[in-house]
Amino acid sequence: MTPVLQLKNIRKSFGGVTAIQDFSLDIHAGEVVALVGDNGAGKSTLIKMISGVYTPTSGDMLLDGQPADFPDASVARERGIEVVYQDLALADQQTVYMNLFLGREPVKGPLRLLDRKRMIAETDTLVKELDVRIPSASATIRDLSGGQRQGVAIARATHWAKKIILLDEPTAALGVAETARVEATIETLKARNLAIFIISHSLDQVFRLSDRICVLRRGQQIGIRETSQTDKNEIVSMITGVSK
Repeated sequence: MTPVLQLKNIRKSFGGVTAIQDFSLDIHAGEVVALVGDNGAGKSTLIKMISGVYTPTSGDMLLDGQPADFPDASVARERGIEVVYQDLALADQQTVYMNLFLGREPVKGPLRLLDRKRMIAETDTLVKELDVRIPSASATIRDLSGGQRQGVAIARATHWAKKIILLDEPTAALGVAETARVEATIETLKARNLAIFIISHSLDQVFRLSDRICVLRRGQQIGIRETSQTDKNEIVSMITGVSK
């Protein structure tokens, strides 16, 4: 099968500083690939290139086998790529349903009024499918717990993603119970046959969720391992460059 996303010899430089060197990776539908590495390894830079925030200095990106040159993030979203950033990018003063459709609100009638009934109905359906436990679609984001907010951010990405979801530290600030719920949601996304690319500092989480693990160190791609064929000691050695 053609990979959903193909990265071929991707390189990114900022002036005289090379952030990513010669990175290549295929990600398939229904697969979770984890990207690991220390702070400053280049993980966020790579995510920003895939999502259209940065343009690669050289190399090729393909989406479903077709060239993917994104002049900005809006074009990447139109092509079916969604990102859940660590800060979630939610509007705290707005309701859950307004956040789900933020910037893409449906309208109706000659006066082009917001179709709130449709937004609420679609939000209710999606949060039930993903088992995101919130009081209601009309709840205000500021009144939700960290795990509930994370669930809303993932639900929004799920609603719009046609190809791939990029998750940047999806449970970094959550407790044990909320982390478990978010991980269950990620498993649901995999079952929906979406491609999932996840950054996580938690190797326990990486080994629970991923099918493959890709290691970055100082902008260099150290290697890719099948999760079932490796262990934490090998991955830590790849991340640090220190053999155990």
